[in-house]
Amino acid sequence: MNPTSSSSGDQTVRVPDSRRLLARCALPVPSVGFGAAAIGNLYEPVDDETAYAAVEEALCRGIRYFDTAPYYGYGLSEERLGSAIAWRSTPDLVISTKVGRLIVAAETGAQVPDDGFAVSGRRALFDYSREGVLRSIEGSLRRLRCDHVDILLLHDIGRETHRERHEAALRQALEEALPAMEGLKSSGVCRAIGIGVNELEVCLEIMPRFDIDCILLAGRYTLLEQNAGSGSAAGGVLSEALRRGVGILIGGPFNSGLLARDRAPGATYNYRPADADTLRRTERIYAICGEAEIDVGAAALQFPLAHPAVVSVIAGMRSPAEVASAAIRMATKLPASLWDTLRNAGLLADWIPTP
Repeated sequence: MNPTSSSSGDQTVRVPDSRRLLARCALPVPSVGFGAAAIGNLYEPVDDETAYAAVEEALCRGIRYFDTAPYYGYGLSEERLGSAIAWRSTPDLVISTKVGRLIVAAETGAQVPDDGFAVSGRRALFDYSREGVLRSIEGSLRRLRCDHVDILLLHDIGRETHRERHEAALRQALEEALPAMEGLKSSGVCRAIGIGVNELEVCLEIMPRFDIDCILLAGRYTLLEQNAGSGSAAGGVLSEALRRGVGILIGGPFNSGLLARDRAPGATYNYRPADADTLRRTERIYAICGEAEIDVGAAALQFPLAHPAVVSVIAGMRSPAEVASAAIRMATKLPASLWDTLRNAGLLADWIPTP
């Protein structure tokens, strides 16, 4: 079977109907989420019809969690998601979006941002001020056509992102952005607050200094790399989150497409061309799975959910076929021997929990 295509025999395959609790705010979150960056024209354009069809397919397949952000397509992802769900009466949906950037019109003749989104006429500017947070959520609610969201995340705080401005950005996040988000939670505009990041260090900087409900951690706890756990030099973000009752939402389970294909690695890792060492490690994973006739994407999607700190795994989806693929992969039964083989090959550490 090619998991990137849908056939009539696959139409009844749905994601498992399971939810896990964000303990601090008692919010049940579906264990599988639809990552909506792709329908914001990530890497390449997606037409409106395909984007709406992808959301519709997700709903038909039992997916009830949708993650978006103003940054994704400079508002386009939120606009499309809002249009796709506005007419539906689906009370069990969980929606997360983000603050920390404001969407503005691009100046005439200005250089096109190298952000990966095939959208013209708009750009995104970082803003962690209280006023920036309030303006951001106001715009998101308008684009999503709703009066509240379930989860609100502070987007892309971290040293690798902000470099020499990190300390100033972190201070403003702690003094302005996160308190503003807590106020929005108290007023019912959202039910949970947290951070949405690709970096580990900032998670350990935030957790002791502000009470958050969750962390959306993208690309750092995957079948390919497990840098966030208790046995890693990074300091054990997942272990610290578990100790504090902070729920982890895992984004980027395919490491920017590297683990998404069914027979061979993709070309990108961490949103850029994969380096030789990463490709070699990925090829070993594909070889082991290939010998056992196991779809790497199924293993990648199911792997993070075995950790007790993890509440949900969010996969990017841009078309009905990709939605169908995710449903099939989540429903695929994987043998316990797979994890033993990967462990014996040095691709999984001994401490890592597996499905």
